[in-house]
Amino acid sequence: MTTLQPGDTAPDFTLVDQDEKEVSLHDLRGQKVILYFYPAAMTPGCTTQACDFRDSIAALGGAGYAVVGVSRDTPEKLREFRERDHLTFPLLSDPDRAVHDAYGAWGEKMNYGKKIEGVLRSTFVLDENGAVTLAQYNVKATGHVARLRATLGLG
Repeated sequence: MTTLQPGDTAPDFTLVDQDEKEVSLHDLRGQKVILYFYPAAMTPGCTTQACDFRDSIAALGGAGYAVVGVSRDTPEKLREFRERDHLTFPLLSDPDRAVHDAYGAWGEKMNYGKKIEGVLRSTFVLDENGAVTLAQYNVKATGHVARLRATLGLG
């Protein structure tokens, strides 16, 4: 498994969002991006994390950050997730997990004491030129956004 490190160029991609519109990473150049990978829409941990991003969007946006979530869910399920939880940022569908693989967000992990393969809850902060400034793997859903904000100096 390849993992990204600060200074690496973030792998470019084009995925469809919850409205089945294409979103390309290179189209976000010129702004800082928080790209986060999560296991499944509407599950407890993923809902907590998404709602924490939603509740922090003003502070993150005010500091110049765009937030983008990525999962293997279908656009339909992502649309339901966005509407149910009033999410205010794009959710991208990566059903073949190519982007997960490119970012090292898929691999072996422990789940209830068993080794399984799956999504590694991961967050990447990218600068305006698409360089990785922060790469966090195996983050915990609860409290993650608050810790990320502290790391970024946004309290």
